Amino acid sequence: MDDLDRAIVVATQEGLPLSLRPYDDVARSVGLEPADVINRMEKMLKSGVIRRNGVVPNHYALGYKANGMTVWDVPDDQISALGRRVGALDFVSHCYHRPRHLPDWPYNLFCMVHGRDHESVEKHTRQILMILGDAARDHRILYSTRILKKSGLRLVA
Repeated sequence: MDDLDRAIVVATQEGLPLSLRPYDDVARSVGLEPADVINRMEKMLKSGVIRRNGVVPNHYALGYKANGMTVWDVPDDQISALGRRVGALDFVSHCYHRPRHLPDWPYNLFCMVHGRDHESVEKHTRQILMILGDAARDHRILYSTRILKKSGLRLVA
């Protein structure tokens, strides 16, 4: 990563500018053309310097105030296939495998479900249950009670 790549990361690590042409804004801030910023970001993605470039919506601002982490006990040998199917649902923002902590915590598949109210989260959870079928031995919904600031690694300018 050279100095220009670093400048692009610093300029975008809090998110792209909220404008009609965000890459133009980033390009101006680092002294490049927009196409050069896009090309460099694509190269950084391919090389693994940056992991992803995507939209991270503020669910609360969009009216999704009932957010529930659904946790599932499914067979370990089926978790990859089941997780891919559940993770593809439009109401699931992320879905991942976590270790069990037996005997108290048997859950190994975690899926964040967003809804405008608890009823909609419960409806979505029933849809997940239909997909998982008999593989779902148990599940719970853990509702969010407060918003925590989430951020990844940040570079200093």
